Amino acid sequence: MAIEITARKRDTQGTGPSRRLRKTGKVPGIVYGGEQGTVNIELDHKDLYINLRNEKFHASILTLDLGGAKQQVLLRAFNMHPFKPQVQHVDFQRVAKDKQIHMKVPLHFANAEHSPGVKDQGGVASHVLNELDITCFPDDLPEFIEVDLGNLTVGRSIHVRDLALPKGVEAVSPDDRGRGRSRSRRRGGAVRGADDRAGRADGRRSACRGRRQGRR
Repeated sequence: MAIEITARKRDTQGTGPSRRLRKTGKVPGIVYGGEQGTVNIELDHKDLYINLRNEKFHASILTLDLGGAKQQVLLRAFNMHPFKPQVQHVDFQRVAKDKQIHMKVPLHFANAEHSPGVKDQGGVASHVLNELDITCFPDDLPEFIEVDLGNLTVGRSIHVRDLALPKGVEAVSPDDRGRGRSRSRRRGGAVRGADDRAGRADGRRSACRGRRQGRR
C-alpha cells in the first residue's frame, strides 16, 4: 500500500522563519526534480516523525499531496536535531515513471540460524552492509532485498552477484564496493571473523572468512 503524505507550500525561508515554523509543530522542507522547479514546503512534524520510523518510508515511492495536487516522490534527505527527537528539515525528489532512479534499499538477512555455519559449525553470521545501491524504474523499486544465508558456512562468502535481485533491478557497485561480508566464529572463540580493517579496504567480499584467536 502506497504511503501518502500531506504538505503545504511555504513562502518564508531562512533560519528565523524555519525556527518559528518548528515551534508550531511543522517541518520545513523542499520538493525538487523533474520538469518543475524547487518548491518550499512544510509538513506536520508528528506524522513525518512516525513515517521516518518506518523502513518502507525510506525506500518506497511516496505520494505527496501538495495543495490537492498529488505527485510521486522519493525521500532523499532529512536532518534531525542533535539531541532532540525533532526533524529539522526534509527533502523529497519527484520521480517519473519513464526515468530510472538510483536508490539505497535495505537488505533483509534470512535463514542465518538454519545455515550450516551457524547450526552445525557454531558460527555467528555478521554483515558489512545493511543496504544496497540499486537502479531501476519507479514501478520496479523493491521495499527491500532478501539475502538468503541458508547455505552459508564458515569460510564462505556471499557476493552481490549471488543475490536474487527482483526483475528490473540492477545493483550499482563501482569497483564492486557494494558487496557485503558475513563473518562467522565458533562459540568459545576458536574461530573468529576476518579483520574488519581488511573488510573495509576490500568491500568486494561478503565472507565468512575465519582465523584463529590469538593470531594478530
